[in-house]
Amino acid sequence: MINGIIIICIVLSVWLLIEPHTIVINRIKLKDKALKGLKIVFASDFHIKFYEEKRLQKIVDMINKENADLILSTGDFFSGYRNKTTLHLEKITKYLGELKAKYGFYTSLGNHDYYRGNDKVKEELEKVEITVLSNQNTVVQIKDKTIYIAGVEDLKTGHPDVNMALENTSGSTILLTHSPDVFKDVPTSVNLTLAGHLHGGQVRFPVVGAVYCPSEFGTKYAMGVFEEDGKKMVVTSGIGTSKLPIRFLCPPEIVVIEFEE
Repeated sequence: MINGIIIICIVLSVWLLIEPHTIVINRIKLKDKALKGLKIVFASDFHIKFYEEKRLQKIVDMINKENADLILSTGDFFSGYRNKTTLHLEKITKYLGELKAKYGFYTSLGNHDYYRGNDKVKEELEKVEITVLSNQNTVVQIKDKTIYIAGVEDLKTGHPDVNMALENTSGSTILLTHSPDVFKDVPTSVNLTLAGHLHGGQVRFPVVGAVYCPSEFGTKYAMGVFEEDGKKMVVTSGIGTSKLPIRFLCPPEIVVIEFEE
């Protein structure tokens, strides 16, 4: 009986206290001849709480050590529905402005960003040279590569329009969407879709995987690399937590993607 209680306490300690704060670097190699040699840091779903200023600095340091060509995100920099649950807008954007990549930082926005006010969030992010893409795209010249970065609005709080986001793209394209549910509408002309929002389910069990995800596809796109109908998508488990501040067998992650032929 006592041994059982001790085991339960240890598991709960890992669950509640340790794993949510243990950020891992997940390295992925993808085959794409057109993007060969490109290195991306994909960091999303920060959900920075009001007491996590030091944690945000740690995240910035970890990302900058990667010396990436691009930093990409799919939003949810903020945490919760109320201002008092998240670190102040200007403080978060100040730290995010310290993130450096050779060819810039590009993001779409998530539902928690919407709760802070999309226009205000976009204004503050762009003050620190982070490009926010809402049903639009921009072109980036990386050495001999012309790459389009496109982003759609959040599915829950906005109106994602993939066609509008991809308008006038004519080459290698990476699409940013907060929710992976948009993947069904992405054409094969897009080289890679990046998504977050589902946090890997936050709680996962061996064999079973994620317990629950807020998606019309259930836990199908909880996290990982997906290849369907000639399309690729990477879904991150994210850095922060939503609702309950817990993770189990689903550590917060920063994803580093490198392309090879």
